[in-house]
Amino acid sequence: MDSDCLINNLTNPALLFFILGVLAVQFKSDLQIPKTSSQFISLYLLFSIGFKGGQELAHGGLTLEVLTAVVLGVVLAALIPLYVFFITRKRLGAQNAGAVAAAYGSISAITFITGISFLEHLDIEFHSHMIAVMTFMEAPAIVVGMFLMKKFAPDSQTASIKDVLKHALTNGSVFLIAGSLIIGFVTSEENAQGIAPFVTDIFKGFLVIFLLDMGIESGKRLKSLKASKFYAFGLALLFPLFNGTLVAILTKMFIQSPGDRFLFAILAASASYIAVPAAMRIAAPKANPGIYITMALAITFPLNITLGFPVYYSLIEYFQ
Repeated sequence: MDSDCLINNLTNPALLFFILGVLAVQFKSDLQIPKTSSQFISLYLLFSIGFKGGQELAHGGLTLEVLTAVVLGVVLAALIPLYVFFITRKRLGAQNAGAVAAAYGSISAITFITGISFLEHLDIEFHSHMIAVMTFMEAPAIVVGMFLMKKFAPDSQTASIKDVLKHALTNGSVFLIAGSLIIGFVTSEENAQGIAPFVTDIFKGFLVIFLLDMGIESGKRLKSLKASKFYAFGLALLFPLFNGTLVAILTKMFIQSPGDRFLFAILAASASYIAVPAAMRIAAPKANPGIYITMALAITFPLNITLGFPVYYSLIEYFQ
């Protein structure tokens, strides 16, 4: 691994504020980000990245390269839940395994946004259509997870796949980033200039505060993994490293841009802790959120933004 890449990542303010949030919980500080403020910042980040992506996509156009990337993303989102489900079903049961599979097949928009910040910090270019890829990767894993639950636990209380798909596509985070992408795509460059300072200049500041809040939430959830006797903890480390490493290497066959390959790797390595939990409340109310949310948020998310980013990018550089 490139030591300079690792050091740059470990000294990134976004990561350091995340660690500060975790430490605040460990030291029993009363530091808190108001819930309404956290929700606003989350909406802002999704809106900003979606709108900017739409603008860039409009400049580049819908090419074969864009369509190839989208198809590859959807295939990944559908395949990852399959192996995750069958690995976890015996120990966790079909309901929990389906929820975990959906979480690891879907993506974390905040991990993706933090990954973009990582690339910008290293002055590495990427294509805007990767934001469209991220948007298309949200729902397929939820549908696959639901299908597996219904097939292997037919007597359990689960919603219909139609209802789950509808909820997945209208989930606030998915709806906002997809809508912002479309609006950015159709907005003229002249009109876009009017909100440019709001979309770009304050983005990194808001990201830092949001990661501080994520650190606090992660710190609170670490205790709930004790009940799993470290089984879930181990999987939450292995799944992202396996997915991210494999995709970082194999995308060489389809994707030329190192920045795009890196974003594919972190999309494959990330796990959803926003869209999937919202869908699972309807799809699988008996699934334990203390397992799949904690794995995604308390273990996989910090692993990716600390060690994962430099590992995946180093692999991409090695397998040029």
